Amino acid sequence: MRKTRASILLATALATAATAAAGSLATTSGSAWYRRLSKPSWQPPAQAFPLVWTTLYGLIAYGGARALSREDEERRSALGRALAVNLALNAAWPALFFKARSPRLALAEIVVLNASNLVLVRRAGRADRAAGAMLVPYAAWTAFATALNASIARRNPSH
Repeated sequence: MRKTRASILLATALATAATAAAGSLATTSGSAWYRRLSKPSWQPPAQAFPLVWTTLYGLIAYGGARALSREDEERRSALGRALAVNLALNAAWPALFFKARSPRLALAEIVVLNASNLVLVRRAGRADRAAGAMLVPYAAWTAFATALNASIARRNPSH
């Protein structure tokens, strides 16, 4: 069955929105625990994160849909699985960092997310060059978040 571009975009938008909601619910950057953590001077202000993530989630939804709509059924299925795994990893990070209060465990998880990002960018780029390019800012931001996470884990060895 051939899926329409609109139905694919709806599916990626819903999956990405669910990921964003899960991440938002797990994020407690105003908690006393988080405020007590030693953070690097180069950490962006708290208000930057929702702005950045809203943009990135839009790019993930549209870029993912664009790539999926250009694949045959077999490749679309594989790319869809890669996207689903990536979004699950994305949603898991705030739960590990904020809810489990484990910067070290979150760091291990985000390293896996970075690998998943590379796979996703490559697969999407093979399907459609522009779609792959749309996912590059997400991969770059996640790499930056990894450095930030690593710095926080290093500065707070008891957490």
